[in-house]
Amino acid sequence: MFTIEHDFDATVVTLMDEGTPHLQEDVTIQAFEDCVTVEQLDTRQDVVQKITLSIAQIRDLAAALDLPEGVYQLRPAPRA
Repeated sequence: MFTIEHDFDATVVTLMDEGTPHLQEDVTIQAFEDCVTVEQLDTRQDVVQKITLSIAQIRDLAAALDLPEGVYQLRPAPRA
């Protein structure tokens, strides 16, 4: 299950793990104009872990989800 909210400066997506015995904590993704943050509570340390990705890293991640194993570099499409 997930939720989507549009705040003043970000779009916030929260992913909730609905699986059975080994549920993970909710993951919150905040998409800003210049970066994307991913947060999840670490229950062992009782602290929220946060990762910040640039827009270029998000673009690369999106492309990587559809590619086989290997090393890649995205390049702009040639102009006609």
